[in-house]
Parts: sequence; structure tokens; C-alpha cells
Amino acid sequence: MVEEGEKAPDFELPDADGEPVKLSKLKGAPVVVYFYPKDDTSGCTAEAKGFTCLIDSFRKAGAEVIGISPDSPKKHRKFRDKYDLGVRLLADEERKAAEAYGVWVEKSLYGRRYMGVERSTFLIDAKGKVARSWRKVKVPGHAEEVLEAVQALKT
Repeated sequence: MVEEGEKAPDFELPDADGEPVKLSKLKGAPVVVYFYPKDDTSGCTAEAKGFTCLIDSFRKAGAEVIGISPDSPKKHRKFRDKYDLGVRLLADEERKAAEAYGVWVEKSLYGRRYMGVERSTFLIDAKGKVARSWRKVKVPGHAEEVLEAVQALKT
């Protein structure tokens, strides 16, 4: 499990267009990395739309917003295009990033246990350290809270 103040685990994952994105190459500016369970589900769609609505404010604050799920680049492309999303979506099909951040966890639904992504967000500062983390995220108001944290990094 990644703790605040620690160096953020690096990853290299393909985006919705198949282009590789390496976290360590984004050093020098804040990066919001949010993990979500699945493309095109109600909660995940609401979360992606929430970040998209504020994307200009995140960019003005110098931050990039990246969403990561186990879905494929093709599924991400369909999801992005369907909702005109402004966040960059990365495919973690082997769940290596999710495991490195401690968000690949056992879940339970109607008494059935299974492994899945725990909705979580990490704010990584310009030096590559985890400045803030949010676990078991509730979507309403979350993007706004993360934006406030990004803006507070500059002060």
C-alpha cells in the first residue's frame, strides 16, 4: 500500500490510443492518478465526467489527470469517445499498477468474494512523491476535492 510522502510507484501503461505513458516521464508537474473498476459503469462514468468537467482547471493548475482501470485500450477508446472524456485513460490489463498502489483488493458483493479495483485517487507532486491519497472514494464532489488539493500544492 502506498502512503503519503512516499515515492509514487512508477508504471508504463498504454493509453486509449495505444501510446505508452510512463509516470516518471511526467515528473516536474503534479499528476492526478485515479484508479477505477470498469469503463462505462455508472460510478466510473460519473467519476470520469467529474474530472472532465474540471479538466481546464486542473490544466491551469499545471496538473495532468490520468484514469487507470484493467480495461483494454480499445475499451478505453470507446468509453472516452462515447462521453467525450478529457482525462487520459490507461490500460492496466495485468493489474501491475493497481497492485503496486495497493488498490487491487478483495471485494464482496451479495456475499460473493472477488478481486477488483478499489476506487482510489493519488495526487503525485512535481517531485514524484504521493502528496495526497483518497481510498474507497465516493464519487460526488471528489473531483472538486482533488482539484483543491492540486491548487494547494502551489501555495
